[in-house]
Amino acid sequence: METLEGLKRTDYCGTLTAKDVGKTVTLCGWVQRQRDLGSLIFIDLRDRTGIVQLAFDENTDKAVFDKAFSARSEYVLAAVGTVRERSAKNTEIPTGEIEVEVTELRILGKSETPPFEIVPNCQTAETTRLKYRYLDLRRPDLQKNILLRHKITKITRDYFDENGFIEIETPMLIRSTPEGARDFLVPSRIHNGSFYALPQSPQLYKQLSMVAGFDRYMQIARCFRDEDLRADRQPEFTQIDVEMSFVDMEDVLAMGEGYIKRVFKDAIGVDVPTPLPRITYNEAMNRYGSDKPDTRYGMELIDITNEVSSSEFVVFKSAIAEGGTVRAINAENAVSALSRKEIDKLTDYVKGIGAKGLAWIRMTDDGMSSSFAKFMTEDEMNAILKKTGAKKGDVILIVADKIKNHVLTVLGALRQKVAKKLDIIPEGKYNFLWITEFPFFEYDEEQKQFVAMHHPFTAPMDECIDYLETDKAKVRAKCYDLVLNGIELSSGSIRITDPQLQSRIFDLLGLSKEEAYSKFGYLLDAFRYGAPPHGGMGIGLDRLCMQMIGCDSLRDVIAYPKLQNASEPMTECPAPVDDEQLKELGIGVTHKEGE
Repeated sequence: METLEGLKRTDYCGTLTAKDVGKTVTLCGWVQRQRDLGSLIFIDLRDRTGIVQLAFDENTDKAVFDKAFSARSEYVLAAVGTVRERSAKNTEIPTGEIEVEVTELRILGKSETPPFEIVPNCQTAETTRLKYRYLDLRRPDLQKNILLRHKITKITRDYFDENGFIEIETPMLIRSTPEGARDFLVPSRIHNGSFYALPQSPQLYKQLSMVAGFDRYMQIARCFRDEDLRADRQPEFTQIDVEMSFVDMEDVLAMGEGYIKRVFKDAIGVDVPTPLPRITYNEAMNRYGSDKPDTRYGMELIDITNEVSSSEFVVFKSAIAEGGTVRAINAENAVSALSRKEIDKLTDYVKGIGAKGLAWIRMTDDGMSSSFAKFMTEDEMNAILKKTGAKKGDVILIVADKIKNHVLTVLGALRQKVAKKLDIIPEGKYNFLWITEFPFFEYDEEQKQFVAMHHPFTAPMDECIDYLETDKAKVRAKCYDLVLNGIELSSGSIRITDPQLQSRIFDLLGLSKEEAYSKFGYLLDAFRYGAPPHGGMGIGLDRLCMQMIGCDSLRDVIAYPKLQNASEPMTECPAPVDDEQLKELGIGVTHKEGE
């Protein structure tokens, strides 16, 4: 194998243009493909910037020509030559007007035949590609994603630096604290029987940084949550973490909007109009059935409870009698796509997420057909059609239940599924939305009591403080989420710094003074020494990149991601460790039966 001794790369493959004709260059990269035409050999050389054609002909030194003849896909080459105009131009690639007439060629590394072809949009199974992720990452489309992520990260640091923020690193090994998901635990060898936790977020440390006087904190923070994965979740993820002192909610939202405007413009050339629209949590749930609604399409939820209040249809009647609600969505021009068979599939779907069933009306060319019309009067059916705006070609889908929030969430999920089925979600559109005034508490049907909806340092709205003990359903939080196209990008809140109010909140959450101090004592102690009013937010960097690039999965914007079962095929982790390591940690492993 040859070396680079005496050579220095002068240019990247994808940066050469017609302006470089006549220039002597040294290039390094991988063979995308080699074409042997007898007296002519062409090699497409690839690096992270793109591809350029290397040319070898009868004028090429024989030793150089023979090396080009032996080159195969994914060989690593260094080539010296002169840029010249191509006789047959290729308009498909940026370097298609030129090629390099090679005078020196070195084979720096040979390659076996790869397990899959290194091409954009590779159709090889993802598990295989992740096993050979170092090869998968050579693909131009994935490299483009990672390079754009780098650009987004740089813009992020620049924006917050320009706005007076200080980047502060917080620990990776911390005390386990309740934050809503399971912790990843790390056993301590020195303190046998005790454990560190990997941080779910830097929440408490960034609040301590406010007490410390760093009034504007920012961190590109690694976070860890041991939870079931989806397309937009990974066990380890990256968060743009922000905290500000001496501010109110408007200040935090303005800073967040400024960042979104800047990063979209500088990274992908998209102008995001500001101020961003806002709706309350209650409005989001009533209109879209979700606290992270996709507003790129309509099909909003419609309350038809009054229209069916006198109905004898038992599904509607029993729901209303128990204080529930009846809601509908109008899938416009969907009668062809939503056949009876497809509606049966939708019925199974909503039952799978907890609904008792799905009532429907189809407005066909032959008139109205319905799953429940025989139980209704003509006036009642006409009232539904009027309220939903139903016309020929539309399909009305209806859910009823005694629990209002259950109806809303089921219809919200159904709205998304139908929109995908009808293919009405526009691409290349970025709909941002702030969700504000979240409930402070949520009612847990299993526990039959109100529980906290957010972390315990979230402040209630001032006008709601009097209801904390008397009417928990009325209490709203100084909490806000930023939603983009149905994905939660960011969540944040104004924090509690009043020790008396904090004590009341702990009491309401069922935490005794001893429990609260055991879990959060260091923060509570800090607040005794002059805590400034503060608030902040965390923006999911992985999700932001995924949305800006238009990917379907976080795995497309993370260099070394985990599979849905939280494993990594390349390194085959997680993996057992030897008994000696376990002995040092004072840990024994109990295997389940059958393992």
